[in-house]
Amino acid sequence: MTPLAISNYSVASALGTGRAATLAALRAGRSGLSRRSFETANLATWIGEVEGVDAEPLPAAWADYDCRNNRLAWLGLQADGFAASVQRARLRFGAGRVGVFLGTSTSAILQTELAYRRRDPVSGALPGDFRYAETHNTYSVARFTRQALQLCGPAFVVSTACSSSAKVFGSAARMIALGLIDAAVVGGVDSLCLTTLYGFNSLELLARDICRPWDAGRRGLSLGEGAAFALLERDASEPRAWLLGVGESSDGHHMSSPHPEGAGAAEAMRGALAQAGLAPTQVDYLNLHGTATPNNDAAEDLAVCTVFGTALACSSTKGATGHTLGAAGGVEAAIALLALEHGLMPGGLNRRTPDTALQCNYQVANRDAALRVVASNSFGFGGSNACLVFGAGR
Repeated sequence: MTPLAISNYSVASALGTGRAATLAALRAGRSGLSRRSFETANLATWIGEVEGVDAEPLPAAWADYDCRNNRLAWLGLQADGFAASVQRARLRFGAGRVGVFLGTSTSAILQTELAYRRRDPVSGALPGDFRYAETHNTYSVARFTRQALQLCGPAFVVSTACSSSAKVFGSAARMIALGLIDAAVVGGVDSLCLTTLYGFNSLELLARDICRPWDAGRRGLSLGEGAAFALLERDASEPRAWLLGVGESSDGHHMSSPHPEGAGAAEAMRGALAQAGLAPTQVDYLNLHGTATPNNDAAEDLAVCTVFGTALACSSTKGATGHTLGAAGGVEAAIALLALEHGLMPGGLNRRTPDTALQCNYQVANRDAALRVVASNSFGFGGSNACLVFGAGR
């Protein structure tokens, strides 16, 4: 593919809001996870909650969209001068030539959970002030983002579980290659809700202890929430980075379990390298999907070693942010871009005992290095896999 300029990007997660806060937390080796409750959830687990989401409602102009998910999106849009960068692209290309492609998983299902508590005791009807289209509906976050940024180009939401906000990079690249648009806002937003917490607990995937990717005693994931955005342009004078390749696959092995040999994951990584025109040895660092579930880490380890061998430095940052589900691809793309810009390979947190069955060159401590190419993996339920490859800018 023709490399696409990444003019700006922003991120909000349990590590903080904005690139500077996120980078400082990564450098300090600080996790944003904590043992805390969320809403009425009575579960012994750790979560990655974004501070300040409920501090104030959305501006009056967007009151119809007010919900936790869109408030989280608003935090990300206001961080790092991102909205201002989009406005410059809008003036340059025209509002109809800037697309919006976002990923989410549960969207604002919390808003429906809250509304359900207030349903009519006789009819069971939901309250009249509940606005499904602007809040819970999967498309609502793209509709809100598009209107808040005064854009009118193509827009849609990808919901392929945990690969959602990585796959949108590929969607935007194809739209730009076809000449339908000149720039795109991509990323993802996913907020905490009771359905997710109790759902993963029922699947026996939610760890009671803090999640420990690549640890011999890993028992499951810690859920988090987040928002991340990137502005892709067909060209830019001083891009922060370049999108070099996107690999996607769908192996459909199982509804919730990965292919045991990581077949689809390996195919996605090979596809990203092929699009970028790079050999495996040219990648300097890989941000793993690394959920800390026994099967997922084992399958990804096998896939990474199959494609890259055992020398490539890699780590999972979910021990810092938690698993942000539909936002994971975007959040970890932002972390990969921070690694690229600042020459930091973040160490994976919380590993106590190495799993001798895993052969990746897993980094448990931060390493500083001049990085030219980094990659990021995102794998979702149903065998939906994506890998992004980024190159240094400026």
